[in-house]
Amino acid sequence: MAATRTLRVGVVQFAPKIGKIQANIAKAHELCNGLTPRCVDLLCFPEMIFTGYMFPDATSISPYLELPKTGPTCTFCAELARRLECYVAAGFPERLEYESSSAGSVSRPPPLSPPSPAMATPGISTPTSSAHDHTGGAHLSPIVGFNTAVLYSPTGEPLTLYRKFNLFETDLSWAAPGSGFTVLDLPPPLGKTTIAICNDLNVHKPAAWDSLEDGPYELARHCIREGTRLLVLLNAWLKSRDEDEDEDEERSGSEGNAGDTEEGEGAHDVDDDDDDDDGLEPDWKTLNWWAHRLRPTWAHHPATEKEYEDQRTVCQINGSGVGPKDLVVVACNRIGDEGGKTFVGSSAALMMRRGSGRPRLLHAMGEREEGIGIWNIPIGL
Repeated sequence: MAATRTLRVGVVQFAPKIGKIQANIAKAHELCNGLTPRCVDLLCFPEMIFTGYMFPDATSISPYLELPKTGPTCTFCAELARRLECYVAAGFPERLEYESSSAGSVSRPPPLSPPSPAMATPGISTPTSSAHDHTGGAHLSPIVGFNTAVLYSPTGEPLTLYRKFNLFETDLSWAAPGSGFTVLDLPPPLGKTTIAICNDLNVHKPAAWDSLEDGPYELARHCIREGTRLLVLLNAWLKSRDEDEDEDEERSGSEGNAGDTEEGEGAHDVDDDDDDDDGLEPDWKTLNWWAHRLRPTWAHHPATEKEYEDQRTVCQINGSGVGPKDLVVVACNRIGDEGGKTFVGSSAALMMRRGSGRPRLLHAMGEREEGIGIWNIPIGL
């Protein structure tokens, strides 16, 4: 029997008030008060959790943009990471600075230009501003920042800034895309970790989800190629509309319903038998969608197995360990209503085993449940 180690993950799910940064931070402190040092290995907060998300344009979000390290989100994460002696991840709107302040800093577009094409990782199509131009091409909104996730170490040191690569329509009114997916090699039990933000999971326009077998599955392919063991998704994921309403939500787009699967390859182990009136059940359609957007990490498919064997060969040539077949996915989402939209909660942990033919739901919170989920997840050594 393979040796395992337990990964202890905490996900914080609540409804922030847009623009009320200090009140939202106070709410996070209240929810985290009962946590003790080293009770978790990783604590996650959702996308743009302290500012809110549904800002209509660059002007409205500009007062709430933050600088890395010194802004309220980073300060909160650093302090909490030190107190709990764990990794802490959270999302925030990063202020775009046009001056290069240090060697190796990222070059940034001028204030009124469209986003520069992202330096995509292999196999990932680059989103373009034209695909999301809501003005008919007459003009483009000013670019004032990035939709960013930060990860702090147990000693309170910043480890990485990841900038959302596949921007949702709300982001496009103010944000530039990041430069593509990355992977961090962290000490056990985390291991190789990829951080992504919400719409990163969806198809990268102008591509379309043409095939259940072949995708495209940009984030899943990255995880397979890089040997990711832990995928952390920081979300502000919206509840899907009915089919007869507009389909431009950050969830389904026009690609169809992920519930339309092959016989015997559903997206979760527990059926949704009853309607949920108290919000303590997750939204099964959303969990289904998340699982199917990561389909190559669990489905039977010859191309997927070839990718794994190719990765195995590269690892052997480099003298490194063979990439794992198991991928743990931690999705941390928010709840509440904002700008006429409803966020679906349903934060979850899933296990994806390559070639198993079925993803496994380990834990989930309700679609309107406020609180912290503390989950113990077995990780193969």
